[in-house]
Amino acid sequence: MLNSDILSGIFRDSNYGIDLFSEAEIDILRQTIVSKPGKGQTLHYIKCLVRNRELALKPEEIVRQLYLQRLIRQYGYERRRIAVEHPVYFGRQKKRADIVIFDQERPTVEYVIIEVKKPKLLDGKNQLRSYCNATGAPMAIWTNGQEISYYHRRDPNYFEPITDIPNAKQQLSDILNERFTWRDLVVKDTITNDRKSLKQIILDMEDEVLANAGVDVFEEVFKLIFTKLYDEMQSADDRKWLDRFLKRELPNPEDRADFERVQQVLANMFDNDFRVMEFRNTGQSDSQLYTKIQGLFNDAKRRWGGVFASDSRIELTPSHLSVCIASLQNAKLFNSNLQVIDEAFEYLVSKSAKGEKGQYFTPRHVIDMCVKMLNPQRGEYMIDTAAGSCGFPVHTIFHMTSQLFSNVELSAADRADILRVFGIDFDEKVVRVARMLNLIAGDGETNVLHLNTLDYERWNERVKDVNWRRAYGSGFDRLQELQSHRNGYKEFNFGVLMANPPFAGDIKESRIIHKYDLGYKGDKPQAKVGRDILFIERNLDFLRPGGRMAVVLPQGRFNNISDKYIRDFIAERARILAVVGLHGNTFKPHTGTKTSVLFVQKWNDDDSDPLYYCPKVEDYPIFFAVSQKGGKDNSGEYEWVMGEDGRAKLDSHGHMIVHHDLHNHDGALPSGIAEAFIAFAVEQNFGFWQGETPNF
Repeated sequence: MLNSDILSGIFRDSNYGIDLFSEAEIDILRQTIVSKPGKGQTLHYIKCLVRNRELALKPEEIVRQLYLQRLIRQYGYERRRIAVEHPVYFGRQKKRADIVIFDQERPTVEYVIIEVKKPKLLDGKNQLRSYCNATGAPMAIWTNGQEISYYHRRDPNYFEPITDIPNAKQQLSDILNERFTWRDLVVKDTITNDRKSLKQIILDMEDEVLANAGVDVFEEVFKLIFTKLYDEMQSADDRKWLDRFLKRELPNPEDRADFERVQQVLANMFDNDFRVMEFRNTGQSDSQLYTKIQGLFNDAKRRWGGVFASDSRIELTPSHLSVCIASLQNAKLFNSNLQVIDEAFEYLVSKSAKGEKGQYFTPRHVIDMCVKMLNPQRGEYMIDTAAGSCGFPVHTIFHMTSQLFSNVELSAADRADILRVFGIDFDEKVVRVARMLNLIAGDGETNVLHLNTLDYERWNERVKDVNWRRAYGSGFDRLQELQSHRNGYKEFNFGVLMANPPFAGDIKESRIIHKYDLGYKGDKPQAKVGRDILFIERNLDFLRPGGRMAVVLPQGRFNNISDKYIRDFIAERARILAVVGLHGNTFKPHTGTKTSVLFVQKWNDDDSDPLYYCPKVEDYPIFFAVSQKGGKDNSGEYEWVMGEDGRAKLDSHGHMIVHHDLHNHDGALPSGIAEAFIAFAVEQNFGFWQGETPNF
């Protein structure tokens, strides 16, 4: 058996991995594996770099040996300063720390403690806290080979995250006071380097300080992310310079997608003229740090108005804020596909009314499939009527402008297209999140509105509210320009609509039900109607003739005999383009409800605009597909595409690639459902794919 196969087999079904380590480091370890015959099987061993004896090859031992190799080769620590299975005493009880580095001047004093036996962060961190408190060690590391966390023990109560540990020639102060620019953020990005999600960082912050801070966790974390995004935006010129440098040094795009190559090249880059980033804990006092971050937050509010009140302040205490800044400072949020931000905010709002009403943030690979299939064109008007964090609108912006969420300056044409994209949601918390993301993606303006989509007769009441008008007035004025009739908000003229409406719970207010044809069965009004049913009709009302729509619905709407009247209603008003059955894990862990995406185009016999031409016919083909790879496991955790070396693959933007079959992820995955539909759409001569040559 090849050594690479040996490693893959050992890590299968374990909580450990080797994603953190380079191929060179892994190759060195592979060369030291010794295989010996056993009783009916081959046994594998590895020689410990410190103890100089053979040990059984187990996942935690592989991770430990790889990290020992890094400490010796990369950090420059001598073997004499390192101990393995070091005894730590708790009264009469004795435990053993996995790896200990001793102080240079005091060779019996613990300096850094490393934990690899606890494969989950919370367990490992608790173990480290006890070891550090027992020994007085000022630094600690936890890793399972897939993720890694570095900590500075400020006092027995707080473990403050740090960017790294010092090498053998440095002091802790060198790490805390380092000059830090956009280049450093790219090289040391926690999300890419440590394969650590923003959600996990927030969970770590909760464990450390937020749970007992006496503040609204959602609000305070929101303020910090908002402020950090602003700080990253301020380094936009440096980002442009860095991108040009990488294109010159690595002209092959595939090389720029290799994060290790990028790190190597950037290590030699001159960045003395780069702006020093401010969202950092750089050794100043807690009160000085609070003053700096509050000032940065104030600047961000002025830049992106309408998300926070002008007089809002950070409510965390200076000491709690210091720990939170240290946790977030190395996570690069710009140039993200927003999945990392979405996952974090979905967690933060999961205890609010949003989850109770059955509306969850749509996974980005589902969003991308819908956007690819409906192919929004420049100049078209698009809306999401149950916008959540505005994944559909933001990814429509990406599609139209060919710009990912990044801090680059947008052209006038891009801004005009962006102002044709709208979002509406009834949940005030997620509207503010969505407005933040749209303000940034749209370079300062947004059409995300806090309204109840279904109860459009009450919109006038909201419009009269001075505070609401101040926040949403300009976007609402742009929405009014798309009304089909100036005397009401029932019908609009959007070319594209994509939405994942809430599908738990019923509407019971007769005042609302009576406004909808689907509120009746025959001539008799119903006492209650599912939210998603009314959204179907409402969404069709938002579309102009020939407008097209993608909407996520519970599978029962396609199968239930009692829902035939809904299917008849849709078929009378629109051509059914496609039905895509999503995997049962798609919306886990929040719900296991089986869902499908319905794609339709409103009938339109007017051939003056080929894009919207959809003549009514009685018989036509429909595209059907069922996803076999949902991108999540049974517990709702994302499944990533893994390389032959057992490490999660990264795409050209440094993102881990979700393992799914909905689209080809810009060539990083095999062609999927979206590409099959596009071929079907071209063959059927759909107007929104006419004249285009799909590039798979």
